[in-house]
Amino acid sequence: MKTAQEIFDQLNSIDENVRIDAKRASEIDKSIMETVCAFANEPGLGGGYLLLGAVRTGFENGLPVYVPENIENPDKIQNDVTTQCSSMFNVRIRPQIETEVVNGNTVLVVKIDEAPEAQKPIYIVNRGLPQGAFRRVGSSDQKCTEDDMRVFYSSAESFDSTTVKGATLDDIDENAVAHYRKLRAKVNPNAEELSYDDKDLLMALRACEKEKDGSYILTYTGLVVFGKSMSLRRLLPALRVDYIRVSGNRWIEDPDKRFEATIDMRGPLILLVNRAINAIKDDLPKGFELKKGSLQADTPIDLPNDALREALVNAFIHCSFRLNQPIQIIRYSNRLEIINPGFSLKSPETLGEPGSVQRNPFISTIFHDTNLAETKGSGIRSMRGHMKNAGMMPPTFESNRSANQFTARLLLHHLLDNETIQWLSSYADYSLNNEQRLALVFVREVGAIDNITYRQLNSDINNQKASFDLHNLCTKGLLKQKGQSKNTYYIAGERFVNNRANGENSNAIQENSNAIQENNNAIQENSNAIQENSNAIQENSNAIRENSNALPADLLERCKNLKKWESSEKMKSLIVELCTFTPLSVNDIAIIINRKPSSVRYLYTNPLVEDGKLFYTIPEMVKHPDQKYTTVKNK
Repeated sequence: MKTAQEIFDQLNSIDENVRIDAKRASEIDKSIMETVCAFANEPGLGGGYLLLGAVRTGFENGLPVYVPENIENPDKIQNDVTTQCSSMFNVRIRPQIETEVVNGNTVLVVKIDEAPEAQKPIYIVNRGLPQGAFRRVGSSDQKCTEDDMRVFYSSAESFDSTTVKGATLDDIDENAVAHYRKLRAKVNPNAEELSYDDKDLLMALRACEKEKDGSYILTYTGLVVFGKSMSLRRLLPALRVDYIRVSGNRWIEDPDKRFEATIDMRGPLILLVNRAINAIKDDLPKGFELKKGSLQADTPIDLPNDALREALVNAFIHCSFRLNQPIQIIRYSNRLEIINPGFSLKSPETLGEPGSVQRNPFISTIFHDTNLAETKGSGIRSMRGHMKNAGMMPPTFESNRSANQFTARLLLHHLLDNETIQWLSSYADYSLNNEQRLALVFVREVGAIDNITYRQLNSDINNQKASFDLHNLCTKGLLKQKGQSKNTYYIAGERFVNNRANGENSNAIQENSNAIQENNNAIQENSNAIQENSNAIQENSNAIRENSNALPADLLERCKNLKKWESSEKMKSLIVELCTFTPLSVNDIAIIINRKPSSVRYLYTNPLVEDGKLFYTIPEMVKHPDQKYTTVKNK
């Protein structure tokens, strides 16, 4: 069992993480018990540590500073933890608790062991399943979903094996079945299933089930992989692949100026792989082009076919078909983002490691057996290898549980092109390692980076090394840290130079981003004074209304007259009403309703996003410094 000092040392070097959480613990509140539940549930984690009586006072040289905060009545706190662990959950949890003194202050070290598989999921009884169960994702505790239940109930039927009411063999596209046979024969011409007729083949693939009356009904595997386009439109109207061409490097909020072009692709997934790849490849620059007034020809983008195929197939086989959402391929001028509904069932910490947690095992098997997808969960590692061999930036991945989506991001950028080498040469005096240089390139292309993304640039980097490198870049003024703990991310610092040739207004974008961030900082610094002075709140609210020309006076007046303690439902309803008129950031909302930004995010905006009542204006990067909330979902 770790000592309190050992845990403080880790907190002060890498902050909170997947195995360590720090709490002030003046009382045992729901957040502490949610962390206990998450540590006990997370598969393969081995449990975790709660340090009660620890508080972060700030940052020093880019590193977090945690200090002990004396617990006045440790016996009571210890008894409360033990009592709630034995009574709140469906299974009694036995924590190991040690009372220690650090720098004259009493703290508690609580060790929670991982529960046996037979006892999972552990959940808070009065909330039920799945809402009462939690998993440990990074440094946060996340509510479980129905997909998580499959991780715990390994014997449960998967969604792709359930039947679709009204779907029969008449809904099967014969061309899709023939294509499967062709691909399967290339892999193994002697495969037994190739000797079956189509009906028996579909049965073997779990694509259909035989009813008691002798009729056949399709499963989701059969409909999704082999279904006719007309049948998919009738039974799964949102199942399509959208290819969206966006001008520039950022998602534009104006719906009238958002897209250069869109292609909606429907049909059986096994046929859509090549169609989607062709749509992307046809849109990428080919050959050399010498633009007027330019001294240098454009370099063609040679995105590796294998990496692109892996990214697409990964989206297809891990898509959550429970959600009524399409798969999106968004082509920016500098990157390709492939977004599928459904967060990763694997922890973001383990993406790229061997082993796969499959959301749709029968669909996955079909793609694996035809060599359209890598086996043994090695698809992400394969993508990284293909991109590296092509001399391109490594792909990065983002699993967003609150938005319930997964994003694969492929930068259309050669690592060693002349322009990038020349740009990086301006940082020659900073003694940067290779990963730090890649991080600067990534920030220039995308606008921000976090710890998980940094580690994806080189899979050999651990959490502690990533934190040190990023804090080092902050110390040198090349990056600037924003957010705290699990919400920490990094943007361009004051010494970051963005002098890209053919930058497509990137300098203007960066200047605007910095201006917005400076304004947000000013708002944050003055938030305490604003909260004490209702007149100042009204002035700031009026300023927001004047800028947006969207918030009516009666709505702002209702916000001004809010009491200190209002019901959660009333506050959520009011926030939704505010965001109906204009997109607002957390800081904007906090000023208008006279609350702390952290409380607004935790109590209101995060739950509203989870409930589908609010949406991000920049869904492809939740932690973006310009993030706002709206009631209109980006399509």
